[in-house]
Amino acid sequence: MPEKVGVLIPVKAFDAAKGRLAEALDPRARAVLARQMATNVVTAAAPLPVAVVCDDDQVADWARSMGADVLRIDRPGLNRAVEAGVAMLSAEGFDRVIVAHADLPRARRLDHCASTRGITLVPDRHLDGTPVIVVPTNAGFRFAYGPGSYAAHVAMAERLGLPWRSLRDPDLAWDVDGPDDLQGIDLADGTFRSTTAPQRDD
Repeated sequence: MPEKVGVLIPVKAFDAAKGRLAEALDPRARAVLARQMATNVVTAAAPLPVAVVCDDDQVADWARSMGADVLRIDRPGLNRAVEAGVAMLSAEGFDRVIVAHADLPRARRLDHCASTRGITLVPDRHLDGTPVIVVPTNAGFRFAYGPGSYAAHVAMAERLGLPWRSLRDPDLAWDVDGPDDLQGIDLADGTFRSTTAPQRDD
């Protein structure tokens, strides 16, 4: 029987998202951008089923309009929310989950991240964060998002004794945290430029 793979996308309330962009964008522009990027990630997840984990009514309504399932988790912290979301998907019969952040404007596809068994870690372009992670739902993987998360996730994979790979994907590596990250985005019409560099395994 083939594995059942799903995509889990944690999405913060659009009106509260991307506060570190305040010096470059006003609150409305930040909310619009957050929604555009999240929409892009959900679209990139096709044809896999998508679940959005959130604690906000507006985000939940948007997710349903995108055809995604909604997992309401009213507990603080990204790590706890993602772990609870993975547990919920495991209970629904999913074997592996692609956890993708919602701030990936260049994302074009996600299914290739699950092309091999074990754990896949997609580092950001600074080799610091982990915008995409693929984990078996029964692995007991503990997420450690925040500064230095890539190294922390590598250590977790090795601690669990599971096979893992680092997938360098320039489109998925471009997440938006600060004003410097906006250079890859055309804010005039809401479109996103794509890189052409090939992905590679490390």
